Amino acid sequence: MRTTDLLLILVCATSLSVSAQERTEGDAATAIRALEREWTVGQSRKDNRVLDMIFDNALVYVEYGRLVTKGEYLSRIRAESPSLQQVVMEPMTVRTFGRTAIVVGTYREKSMKNGKPVLRRWRFIDTWVYKRGGWVLVAAAAAPVAR
Repeated sequence: MRTTDLLLILVCATSLSVSAQERTEGDAATAIRALEREWTVGQSRKDNRVLDMIFDNALVYVEYGRLVTKGEYLSRIRAESPSLQQVVMEPMTVRTFGRTAIVVGTYREKSMKNGKPVLRRWRFIDTWVYKRGGWVLVAAAAAPVAR
């Protein structure tokens, strides 16, 4: 086989591999964005069954500077008064690193406090891991965006 033929085969194989990797990363990003939206919908509907499936059992969530476990988070959602009216996800960035993905983004919350509407915007960073055939949330943090 001539050197040019070998080089052509190598270039084609490399481009196919890169294309497949980009497609896989795109598929992962699409799946994770959908899970992020399911999380907000599940939380606004107080649907702990959905949240339980999304969250890893070892979830660590940073909330107002405090570490919260999966159980504590689900208990708070279950006990919360229904003041949360709407959660709107804004554009987010998903970066994959093998079987791990980091998501950075913002969302807006509309709720009621003392009979008055309250609008808040949050910035978040979430860590997802692909295990047992699906993506699960293993770590998350959110903080209010200063006005």
